[in-house]
Parts: sequence; structure tokens; C-alpha cells
Amino acid sequence: MTEYALYKGDELLLIGTLTELADFKNVTRDTILFYMSNAYKKRVGENGQIVIKIEDD
Repeated sequence: MTEYALYKGDELLLIGTLTELADFKNVTRDTILFYMSNAYKKRVGENGQIVIKIEDD
């Protein structure tokens, strides 16, 4: 199972699946995927909410 970390600035908000993050933020999975995009990161800068995929070892 792939997990993702949701951050707001430097603060970790939640670690979970795309569905869990979407439920937590009350948005769609597509919105969570958008939070991972470079376009979104450029738009919100350093203090926005971003999602990072956690790699399995």
C-alpha cells in the first residue's frame, strides 16, 4: 500500500493513502494528486499544503 504525507508548510498534518488524505481534507483524490504537482507547488509557495509520496524501502 502506497502512503503519502500531507504537509502545510513544515507541519506534518497526516500520513495515509490518497483516500485517507482526501477524506481528511474533505476533497477529491484528484485534488490530493494536484497537491503533488509542480504547478501547485509554484502557485502556493513555501507555506501551502503539499503531498509527498512516501517511498517503500
